[in-house]
Amino acid sequence: SVESCALPAADSKCQTLHYGVTSPISLAPPKDIDCVQTQKLVEAMRPFGVFEDEEEQNHRLVVLSKLNSLVKEWISELGESKNLPPSAAANVGGKIFTFGSYKLGVHTKGADIDAVCVAPRHVERSDFFQSFFEKLKHQEKIKNLRAVEDAYVPVVKFEFDGIEIDLVFARLSLQTVSDNLDLGDDSRLRSLDIRCIRSLNGCRVTDEILHLVPNKENFRLTLRAIKLWAKRRGIYSNILGFLGGVSWAMLVARTCQLYPNALASTLVNKFFLVFSKWEWPNPVLLKQPEESNLNLPVWDPRVNPSDRYHVMPIITPAYPQQNSTYNVSTSTRAVMVEEFKHGLAVTNEILQGKSDWSKLFEPLNFFQKYKHYIVLTASASTEEHHLEWVGLVESKIRVLVGNLERNEFITIAHVKPQSFPGNQELCKQSGYVSMWFLGIVFRKVENAESVNIDLTYVIQSFTDTVYRQANNLNVLKEGMKIEAAHVKRKHLHYFLPAETLQKRKKQSMPDITENASRLQCKRTSSDGNCLDSSRDADSRTPYNSSSLNKMSKLDTSTTEIERLATVAIRTSGPPIGYTIPGHNTISQLRAHFVQGHHELSGTPITDSKNAAPKRPYSLTSKRCHSPTSEGCPKKTRDGEKVRKGGGGRLSSKELPDSSSPVPTNSIRIIKKSIKLTLNG
Repeated sequence: SVESCALPAADSKCQTLHYGVTSPISLAPPKDIDCVQTQKLVEAMRPFGVFEDEEEQNHRLVVLSKLNSLVKEWISELGESKNLPPSAAANVGGKIFTFGSYKLGVHTKGADIDAVCVAPRHVERSDFFQSFFEKLKHQEKIKNLRAVEDAYVPVVKFEFDGIEIDLVFARLSLQTVSDNLDLGDDSRLRSLDIRCIRSLNGCRVTDEILHLVPNKENFRLTLRAIKLWAKRRGIYSNILGFLGGVSWAMLVARTCQLYPNALASTLVNKFFLVFSKWEWPNPVLLKQPEESNLNLPVWDPRVNPSDRYHVMPIITPAYPQQNSTYNVSTSTRAVMVEEFKHGLAVTNEILQGKSDWSKLFEPLNFFQKYKHYIVLTASASTEEHHLEWVGLVESKIRVLVGNLERNEFITIAHVKPQSFPGNQELCKQSGYVSMWFLGIVFRKVENAESVNIDLTYVIQSFTDTVYRQANNLNVLKEGMKIEAAHVKRKHLHYFLPAETLQKRKKQSMPDITENASRLQCKRTSSDGNCLDSSRDADSRTPYNSSSLNKMSKLDTSTTEIERLATVAIRTSGPPIGYTIPGHNTISQLRAHFVQGHHELSGTPITDSKNAAPKRPYSLTSKRCHSPTSEGCPKKTRDGEKVRKGGGGRLSSKELPDSSSPVPTNSIRIIKKSIKLTLNG
């Protein structure tokens, strides 16, 4: 059942308790129309499979109960095999704790469950990945079992009676793990392996978020709406530099703290109001960070210089506090802020009775939004290799976005989170193919008839990074390739079917393309004062840590807009004495590289306006494959040309290790020149 109108009147603490690091913006109680609008919001969400029925919910409970029993049984058996006394082995316990969207109560139909297996001290991590893995193998209802032991948070993935489960492991320094164990106690982290701390972090953060919101039902319904909206608008992906589930949850939780008595329909609107006006890179905090004597690394820009360069910090509320959005770049933040503004305009219309809630969930028309795109393809000769290769390439696309947005002529690099299968011709020549598309906004250059832009080095440094990491992980196989090409909107039909590219009615909000150049050149505060433009000149901006100390001392006695301006304190540009890392060297390198573009590929710059051959963007050319036998001039980071000798295709063992900044002369990466001319 859906609590679509969770009125706070019965819960007096919503009126009196103080939530978050500032006072609320408004304590206004809901009106009858808010309840009506919230019910309409629920109905608009139903067609998208957002709500599970009672039967599906009960099935999840049964599966989790069976998994919990398996864990207890395994831990007891393991105790006996390690010579624990039979009475002790029978009572050592062990438990499955859930976290993520399932624990928050916002999972959708068919969604997976994130869980952690918490074990006592006689159970080693190797036991989990060996003996427990073997035990799962012999369960009739468990399918698609696989272990990812070398992940940042090592995980076992499987399907249990139709429910997908991601199970991580944590070993506590306790003799027994009881059913009423409190994972929120910081002392539980003492003397733990860092991988166990990371595994427990998901539970601890989820529990703390639920503890820090005034009304859980209003929070859940609002979060369901925002997650659906983010997915429909193509900005739900932590790995690609947008926000993941926990980050969206924290933004919604902060909105609930600022409007503790509001219903979901109002909270969705206020969410867009708050974060369309938020002065990034000020952090979003659900509570003041707490000190601890455990000496674990925490997010703190006053202490850690690297934390000052996070462009959209959203800080987890449980110790050790971390920034959940370290993957966000200047481009992805700009895309999200523009979507917040669009969401505000749409929800204002809805609450004024001019539109209905279905308009909020209209998908972004990505392939009509930009004039220029980069298409990135990853291909492999077998399905198994392709799955492995696609996962690695996707995890590195944010590196490409960062490379592109540092180019002086590029304002926005917007990757669409969804990948697409290659067309029949591509698959015929390259095997199994996946494609990603990046929308590009180029900066307008005043008083210039045309500008020549060379992106070859940008693309090349990205492919070098992927090939090098693939080699380091021993996953680089024969036939694995990455290729890229610049494509104009009018030529997208060579890659995608007509139904994917079909035009929809024009959006009511101005395109990001109209505002992007302004975004990097100038920022204006809510009171009209111009802010230091250097903050957006580079992809990473130093953060003024003094605002962290001021967050709890904000004056919220003014009007709502003025209060919003104080919720996130404005910061100035880089502190005196700081430089933007890599800024000057990148500029020098780019200038050197562009001057030498004829040496690099031997192809002259052509006017893209006139260059429209019958198949202008074929990605199956032999010139742009991954390591091959043909030699070509190659630029190293210092701009010098390196000649490569001939020879056969290299095995992965001959590829360079991570100690070299780019692949050395033992790797043959044949470049495909990516050059274009923009007419002024």
